[in-house]
Amino acid sequence: MPYTNDLALALALAEIADEISMNRFQSLDLKVESKPDLTPVSDADKSVESALRTRIEKERPLDSVIGEEYGSSGGSSSRAWVLDPIDGTANYVRGVPVWCTLIALMEDNEPVVGVVSAPALNRRWFAAKGSGAFSTFGTEAARKISVSNVANLHDASLSYSGLDGFENHGISAQFHQLAKKFWRTRAYGDFWSHMLVAEGAVEVAIEPELSLWDMAALDIVVREAGGRFTNTSGVPGPHGNSGVSTNSILHNEVIRSLQ
Repeated sequence: MPYTNDLALALALAEIADEISMNRFQSLDLKVESKPDLTPVSDADKSVESALRTRIEKERPLDSVIGEEYGSSGGSSSRAWVLDPIDGTANYVRGVPVWCTLIALMEDNEPVVGVVSAPALNRRWFAAKGSGAFSTFGTEAARKISVSNVANLHDASLSYSGLDGFENHGISAQFHQLAKKFWRTRAYGDFWSHMLVAEGAVEVAIEPELSLWDMAALDIVVREAGGRFTNTSGVPGPHGNSGVSTNSILHNEVIRSLQ
């Protein structure tokens, strides 16, 4: 099975991240700062990324690392590990349990391994290229997941994060018109929206403002579950500064509606 050893490493990294992040979650002495873009960063974000970088450098010294907190570091191969130590830091610092660690391996700029670990929800999702997508709940055995077969927006569920990003990108009117066509809309937000698509609970997730580390792990999980992942213009992959994941069937209609 391709990427078996890499997926095993990614899952081991998730265990490291879970232990650090859960130990600091809801701590009274949690230190929180504002980054230049005014988004929060906690001491847990930095500790998780540092620990993961140390393990990757030991296990895969030729691979590069791209992380939200410490940028890009060396490597002479065509492979890069992409890390978001805590996706949903605003939730994390307020005690809301919807946050996770995102770990992806890219080869020639394509995500080939992804792990999404949300320990406060007791959930984890993971995938490797050509091997399908899986999820776990607590200590239960991993189960294979797949997107839904819903073929009409009027029967579909839409999830998103906040509304400001749509305004910032000039597609607020398009988004609101599109949202009216869905059976149900909810703002589950961040990684969770896209993982709900992957496991067939939601048909469409849209986020207009994202970075590579927000999307690389989500991309491979959604695709291996049978879905599609593009930016809001329909360009495949996690490099387009926005993310749209769907059950594939509805993708083209959603992208047309956002233009």
